[in-house]
Amino acid sequence: MLLGATGSIGSQVLEILRESKEYNLKSIAVGKNIKKAIEIINEFNPEFVSLQTKEDMEKLQAMYPNIQFGYGDTGLIQVATYLKEKGYLINSIVGMVGLKPTVAAIKAGHDILLANKETLVVAGNIIMDLVKKHNVRLIPIDSEHSTIFQCMMGERREDVSRIIITASGGSFRDKNRSELKDVTVEDALKHPNWQMGAKITIDSATMVNKGLEVIEAHYLFDLDYDKIETVIHPESIIHSMVEYNDGSIIAGLSYPDMRIPIAYALSTPKRNNYSFIEKMNFKKLFSLNFKPMDYNRYPLIKLAYEVGEMGGIMPLVYNTANEVAVRLFLNRKIKFLEIDEIINYAVNNTENINNPTLDDILKYDQILRRDLENKFEVK
Repeated sequence: MLLGATGSIGSQVLEILRESKEYNLKSIAVGKNIKKAIEIINEFNPEFVSLQTKEDMEKLQAMYPNIQFGYGDTGLIQVATYLKEKGYLINSIVGMVGLKPTVAAIKAGHDILLANKETLVVAGNIIMDLVKKHNVRLIPIDSEHSTIFQCMMGERREDVSRIIITASGGSFRDKNRSELKDVTVEDALKHPNWQMGAKITIDSATMVNKGLEVIEAHYLFDLDYDKIETVIHPESIIHSMVEYNDGSIIAGLSYPDMRIPIAYALSTPKRNNYSFIEKMNFKKLFSLNFKPMDYNRYPLIKLAYEVGEMGGIMPLVYNTANEVAVRLFLNRKIKFLEIDEIINYAVNNTENINNPTLDDILKYDQILRRDLENKFEVK
């Protein structure tokens, strides 16, 4: 079961399924790329397909009368719970929309392979409690969290001194704050190390992506925020590190390639060999560089630690405000540095709610989204 089949992560999942004969793709959710959706249907023959809109669903329904179809939020949940026997849900969609299908899949007894970091950011306690209650596995697909997951394998949690999450620095890592005043959308989408979706590329440039990963790591690995550090590592070869009480550090290295953590999540604890994975060549001369995270240059990651410590709905506020701000920037309604302003405004003008329920989270997301769009959409 795959959410986000036409996106960046989803496309890489399909590469792995193409080469491996171990897995059958039973249900998929796709976005607006109908041409790509048709190609996936023709190649993988899923039994259930969910589209973003009813119109697109009806169009494909006429083309494929033997396939079941759905659309919208309901369709996402149908995809996530399609299998009657235990299976995998790979959640690679971006944003809050990934929360409800993840919850539904856990309740249905399916293991979760998670690339949708927002699920844990906004509802970490709820999700981890459900994982325990329904005795399912939650395996991270993000390269940073996959690396930490592997570096902690077989180790005692109480022996962990800290985890260190690396960050590329994003599109503007060589610019200071004053040079960001008039950067364009096109500039922001030019990541120095890899091609990703638009939203995550902008999040990398603002360092919000790393902030979300810090909050996600807090819940995934049950670690206090003072044990989670971030560091700039421009080469993106070391994806994360785990330091233990005796001073030893275990690190995970590979060329930046999301197919590696995806493949590991699918097969763990087994490690399959894929022809398309480039192995590291230590005969080639290269350097690994690190520099401390600069909170003045990247204030939104500092804010992520603060909202994480606050708990309650504050991580949701941070995430929702960012989703609104990034959409406005991509639509050229605001400037790049105004992303910071919108997120800070939301955090500073929201009264926290402790121990929110899932309904509280979903309701407040909609309220905050509406209020921020009304305030900043037209200036």
